[in-house]
Amino acid sequence: MPYAPVVVSLPIADRQVSHDFYRDVLGLPTIGEPAEDGLPEPLQFEVNAGLRLMLVPTGGFGWVLGGREVADRRHSECVLGLTVAGPAEVGSLVSRARDAGAEVVTEPGPQPWGYTGTFADPDGHLWMVDAAGGAGQA
Repeated sequence: MPYAPVVVSLPIADRQVSHDFYRDVLGLPTIGEPAEDGLPEPLQFEVNAGLRLMLVPTGGFGWVLGGREVADRRHSECVLGLTVAGPAEVGSLVSRARDAGAEVVTEPGPQPWGYTGTFADPDGHLWMVDAAGGAGQA
């Protein structure tokens, strides 16, 4: 059974910081009407026609979890992946993330599975950027 759109929700500390990061670094468009703070509520981005990313303040995220704890920003239970055209685009995206305050976890470079780089967004969520077509050199 297909589901569309699929919504991936992530806890965040600051709506404005997260909004600016995802808009400026990943170039994702927001979805929805602005709330009092000028940002869409809920804060959602369209990744593609079938996938949305929803960023939820930690307090609200904790409420949804029904008593479970939100992981500390240094703990990750998943890695979000993006595929870009080639090694140069991996380097460019990781560089933009670094310039916007992200922690680069692995520098762009060849790995056994392909050319990749990984960064943590302002809330510690891991993003792995892969070059389409597998291994290669920048």
